[in-house]
Amino acid sequence: MHRFANPARFLRLAAAIQPWTAGATLILLGLGLYFGLVDSPADYQQGESVRIMYVHVPSAWLAMAAYSTMAAASGVGIIWKHPLADLVAKAASPVGAAFTFVCLVTGSLWGKPMWGTWWAWDARLTSMLILFFLYLGHMALLNAFDDPTRGAKAAGILALAGFVNIPIIKFSVDWWNTLHQPASVSRVGMPAIDPAMLLPLMLMGLAFTTFFVTILLMRVRSEILAVKVRAIRLTQIHSVPGSATGELVGESLR
Repeated sequence: MHRFANPARFLRLAAAIQPWTAGATLILLGLGLYFGLVDSPADYQQGESVRIMYVHVPSAWLAMAAYSTMAAASGVGIIWKHPLADLVAKAASPVGAAFTFVCLVTGSLWGKPMWGTWWAWDARLTSMLILFFLYLGHMALLNAFDDPTRGAKAAGILALAGFVNIPIIKFSVDWWNTLHQPASVSRVGMPAIDPAMLLPLMLMGLAFTTFFVTILLMRVRSEILAVKVRAIRLTQIHSVPGSATGELVGESLR
């Protein structure tokens, strides 16, 4: 993977992949919404409110997938010093936070008619809320230092430490008595969900995945360009003879 750490090579690769992932997102999202909102039946117990599942569940999947991506990139950045790893972690953080927020909001909307309350300190709900705070903490640490390298390292350590929350979210319904039902899709044997509901759920899951990849590529490309602009500005300031600002910049870089 070292050769993909070259910014110029990554930009070319991202430019080639991004149109395909964006197109796949539109197609999958259209199909998923049609089968989820029009073609699939209402649940015999939950009625029409079950359709919230087609947004809630994929957003939960991608909230955990985005954090896993962020933690993996942070680990690579800390251990192997890949040039793009910290930028990938930085780019994934707000996207994952958005997915987590959507998961919490749709879960609240779904919980009111099903459980009779907007919120309960359920193990999975609480661990998802902790995940949201981890995302916020990661973004705060990135911007807490004047030196971006120090901010990326501090945020990376938080991302790696917080990764322990991912298996807690996944297995909370198995470890504790919770309001959430056990896994219905990722289980040994056949999924415990009707195929008419499983199809739109899988389509929406794929749509959210390709959307995440598309936004991640866009943000990483933007971060690379921002680093280049910052380097050019520092070079220009540093090259001004007798500039007090240039001397200060040079001193901070030493």
